[in-house]
Amino acid sequence: MLLNPGTTCWRVAPSPRAAVLVDTADYFDAARSSMFKARRSIHLLNWAFEAQTPFRPAPGGGAAPEDRIGGFLKDLAVAKPELDIRLLCWKSALPIAATQDFFPWRDRLFFAGSGVKFRLDGRLPMGACHHQKAIVIDDALAFCGGADFGPDRWDTPLHLDADPRRRKSPTSKSYFCARHEVMGLIEGPPAAALGELFRERWLRKTGESLPPAQTGEASDLWPDGVEPAFTNVAAGFSRTSAAWRDYPEVREVEALSLAMITGARRSIYMENQYFTSPVIAEALAARLAATEGPEVVIVSPRRSPSWFDQMTMDRTRSRFIGRLRSADVHGRFRAYFPLTAAGAPIIVHAKLAITDDCLLRIGSANINNRSMGFDTECDLSLEAEGETAEASRTAIAAIRAELVGHWLGCPARTVAEAMEKEGGLGAAIEALRAAGAGRLSPIEPAPLGALATLIAKYHLGDPASPADSWRPWRRRAHLEASAEAVRARLAISFAHMP
Repeated sequence: MLLNPGTTCWRVAPSPRAAVLVDTADYFDAARSSMFKARRSIHLLNWAFEAQTPFRPAPGGGAAPEDRIGGFLKDLAVAKPELDIRLLCWKSALPIAATQDFFPWRDRLFFAGSGVKFRLDGRLPMGACHHQKAIVIDDALAFCGGADFGPDRWDTPLHLDADPRRRKSPTSKSYFCARHEVMGLIEGPPAAALGELFRERWLRKTGESLPPAQTGEASDLWPDGVEPAFTNVAAGFSRTSAAWRDYPEVREVEALSLAMITGARRSIYMENQYFTSPVIAEALAARLAATEGPEVVIVSPRRSPSWFDQMTMDRTRSRFIGRLRSADVHGRFRAYFPLTAAGAPIIVHAKLAITDDCLLRIGSANINNRSMGFDTECDLSLEAEGETAEASRTAIAAIRAELVGHWLGCPARTVAEAMEKEGGLGAAIEALRAAGAGRLSPIEPAPLGALATLIAKYHLGDPASPADSWRPWRRRAHLEASAEAVRARLAISFAHMP
């Protein structure tokens, strides 16, 4: 079992039903449906939040006020005055807020005087961010994953070119980029645990202690139109939190990442915005070098949308990819970026990992240093264990096939059949690409110039902890030591494998 409270996760509890929502068109619909059914509380954690985000954008991005998240929540507070509605959003630094049109700051004015309690949270080490993304309803149902609420987040699994619903305004000729997100949906005790996490964050920000939601009577909050993929599945939460004042360091995300890589026997499939962590790179490299190790398939954007990330994360990703290429002596590593049908880039913002058919993880954490020890993160994992293990394994395999199929533009069944025929995920993708499903293209490590080499060497813009956040020379030494420790530990662990 990979989910172990106190090491790889914070809490584990059975979820009566669980589902995975691919892309935000379905997530926004499901969130609205469940929030409308709330009886006691709606609590949101976000890295970013824009009140004018439409649930279902019309062509040109238009929507009535009540069809936008902010207006919907304010109307709900009026219709149900007993409903406790609270939002915690990261108090971003001014340069970052400027790139977001200052909407986190403007939201304070939008919600002022309403029944919605909105707070900007900056209680964390300088330079770090609160990156968790979750909705908890009545402490009985929750969403957790990588998606924030913003007009530029909306898209469908088709990732259509020039989709008029992604047009920035009715008169604009420009569009928001196609974007890929994944969110998890759980109910029961795991949702109550996520409610506790929200209350801890609220207390840390405001000093106000909130009681758990007391539903009093049974209430079905499950969103309309969503079919559960899992029943009675083990659901766990893994966190990252940097040491700050009296708050201890938490590195469950990193511990679970290493356990997933170490425990994999057949395949590791990962979708992520960033791949820069040398600790994770060394763990993956050790498995690729092993004779009987798993295949590793990663999907990431062709390039980051922001200039800063292109200068920092993209440069360091080249080193990450190069390390895995050099370790791949058995031909089991593949890295891809996705494109639309017309060849436009798709922003991969999902943070997802699947080990074999045993564990599926969805959350806010990137595969970078910040997410392993500096920023505040929360990942949801669903593990095939106990009496429902076989059904859960089937569901995990189906979700992986659905995700790969949505990239290649073919049904999940076609992906599953290709995996059976070709003997693995990577070979199946290559066979389908050769047959014309060409929306995934290989990522190759880019040559690094002097500046890019310096950025990658010291992981500029990607701190590993508060101790090195403004001391990149310490960061380099710490990361090199951590990567060496992982390399040595895995070499011992797998020394006796054939």
